[in-house]
Amino acid sequence: MLLLGAVAFIVALQAGKVLLAPVCFAIVIGLMFGPVADWLEGHGVRPALSAAVVVVLFIGILSVAVILFARPLSEWVARAPELWERLRQQLMTMKGPLEALAGFQEQLQSIFGKGTAVEVQVLDGGPVQDMAFMAPSVLADVLLFFASLYFFLATREQIRVSVLSLCVSRRIRWRVAHVFRDIEAQVSRFLLSAACLNLGVGVATSIAMWVLGMPSPLLWGAMAGLLNFIPYVGQAVMLAVLFMVGLGTEPNMVGVLLPVAVYAAINLTADQVVFPLLVGKALTLNPLLILLSIAFWIWMWGPVGGFVAVPSLLVLQSVVGHILPGRSVSPRRIRRNVIRAATQDAEISAPNPPPPLPDPVPQHEPPAVAN
Repeated sequence: MLLLGAVAFIVALQAGKVLLAPVCFAIVIGLMFGPVADWLEGHGVRPALSAAVVVVLFIGILSVAVILFARPLSEWVARAPELWERLRQQLMTMKGPLEALAGFQEQLQSIFGKGTAVEVQVLDGGPVQDMAFMAPSVLADVLLFFASLYFFLATREQIRVSVLSLCVSRRIRWRVAHVFRDIEAQVSRFLLSAACLNLGVGVATSIAMWVLGMPSPLLWGAMAGLLNFIPYVGQAVMLAVLFMVGLGTEPNMVGVLLPVAVYAAINLTADQVVFPLLVGKALTLNPLLILLSIAFWIWMWGPVGGFVAVPSLLVLQSVVGHILPGRSVSPRRIRRNVIRAATQDAEISAPNPPPPLPDPVPQHEPPAVAN
């Protein structure tokens, strides 16, 4: 039954990608900006207005990111033919290994037949036609994302109360309330810490690329900060991008590898030294679980799944931690255990008590003498 349930869950995620991916991404962003909405509501702002302020703030952040990306990216698109020519010249030095690979392929064809070779077939249709077909779907996903983000921020308390009202006992209600609290606290802390860290990585990468003389340092810094939200995979993509840009712009291998090494040092310092200090040991996850979660969600939902992978792992950790706690979570039992342990420690550490004193012998008052 568990296996069938897991298969059904995976099939449902794959089939509902168009609907579930933007909604889940909106919930993750809502948990990230939840403290901002709480701060506004603590100062007397109504939930509907605080949710609108957070959505506008997020749109402003996206606009700044687009501005940082747009101009340098357009310059690199204009230089694409020149870069391709330089890359082709650099790859000519690898002509010998490529010819050896071609000879190996010919040997495979002679052994197994001509059907072994990989054939590439170019279909009709250009990028403009593809964009025309994709535009309505992308627009619908964007609208669904912003609508889900707004209504999640505006109705968080109502969602919590509705879920708690379904709990039949006080103990289950207490556990579910703590699950909500831990999910909001851990995911918000993790994402805000990751955002601050990635901003620092982006700034440090931009400064380093400017010092090294790389063109468009702001573009590489913004890309490094954005890709750093996807652990391991984002860093690998950024290393590959810097290596390819170095091949197309630098004349020697020292100039090609130096930006890659500097970015690797910045990212290693941020992930292994700074980030554990920000989030603490409580939010430190197993790297293997993080890698498996990223691989699963990217396989399910593509790039959006990469951003959802680590928050979903934190949510799962909080839920499992309360379903299968390492120790009892009942407040009354914890209080009784603490009192019992304190009493036992006091009895062990105390010396032998002295024998009790005898009760005092009552003394009769003398009879009153009449005057």
